[in-house]
Amino acid sequence: MEREVRSWWSPVVGREMGVARYGHYGKPVVFFPTGGGDFLDCERFQMVRALTPLIEAGRIKLYAVDSTCRQSWTNADVGPREKSRVQATYDQWLVDELVPWVRADCAGTDQGLAACGASIGGYHAFNVTCKHPDIFDTMVGMSGTYGMDRRMAGEWTEDWYYNDPHQFVPHLDAAARGALSRARFVFGLGKDYENPDYTWRAAGVLRAGGYRNRVEEWGPGSGHDWPTWRTMLPMFLDKLV
Repeated sequence: MEREVRSWWSPVVGREMGVARYGHYGKPVVFFPTGGGDFLDCERFQMVRALTPLIEAGRIKLYAVDSTCRQSWTNADVGPREKSRVQATYDQWLVDELVPWVRADCAGTDQGLAACGASIGGYHAFNVTCKHPDIFDTMVGMSGTYGMDRRMAGEWTEDWYYNDPHQFVPHLDAAARGALSRARFVFGLGKDYENPDYTWRAAGVLRAGGYRNRVEEWGPGSGHDWPTWRTMLPMFLDKLV
């Protein structure tokens, strides 16, 4: 399959940001790494291999992206206000830098993008789709850590409000509600080493607003790890694209 690795210095986040692209045609799918990972984890942990049939069939074009989690959510030396500030800059990077690059790489397409991720990557997929449903119309989260409340340690900031769907989704304006009503959300949840409260709470926020979502809860032998996610994501995307 076609593969391209790119990186560029982002003045928004103040660091080099990497993107790996796989495929030649299809719906653009943005894959967010886990909390300690980077944009090549999708390849290292064989998710790209698992998605190869969809990629080679031209049904999806996969973009594995960097995150700023190691500068924010997973960094114990960073306080809550800085965590939420860095998250806000990451959201700006996605919209102002990544999405235009993806669209240009897809011959200027204006179709909706899909957002996918596991663990904290699931949070990023959930947040960006709720916040920008005019750009992202499909979300798949697996074993997601969709709430960052404990990492905020009881503090509140405006940056946090606007990057926590539990807070802002119930208060969207009419235009945002209309766009979000057209989005599709799928939550995959395993049985082992999971915190199901994250998933059910996130799904509950959408359900309370009447937004389309479903939770697929798998049985014993599935859990918070790559073997489960490599099975989940191709199966879910096969039904969505």
